[in-house]
Amino acid sequence: MDTERSDCCWSGYCCNGQGNGLHQLFRPTDVLIDKETDSLIICDWGNARVVRWSRRSGTTQGEILIDNIYCCGLAMDEQRNLYVSDVGKDEVRRYQLGENIGTLVAGGNGKGDGLN
Repeated sequence: MDTERSDCCWSGYCCNGQGNGLHQLFRPTDVLIDKETDSLIICDWGNARVVRWSRRSGTTQGEILIDNIYCCGLAMDEQRNLYVSDVGKDEVRRYQLGENIGTLVAGGNGKGDGLN
């Protein structure tokens, strides 16, 4: 990674400056590679969204997959369902790519140390 460039994510804090533009990230917390679309899916916690950025040369901005979510972690299964943890709601939801409303799979009962 080029640590001389001011627009890179080497600090883990922000890209292209702090902000909520589609060309920016703010406090990203997790990333996975979607091999089928050759893209990165990123938890953009500071902007309360999950975004997808193409890994192809010339990409200048991402697209919002899920908004209004304080994402902390991501996973994808073999059927390409996306599992996203939401620390704002203390839950994990499963999303089919292209859908903005997920299915609750864990949590959702507020804060606490119970397994429900």
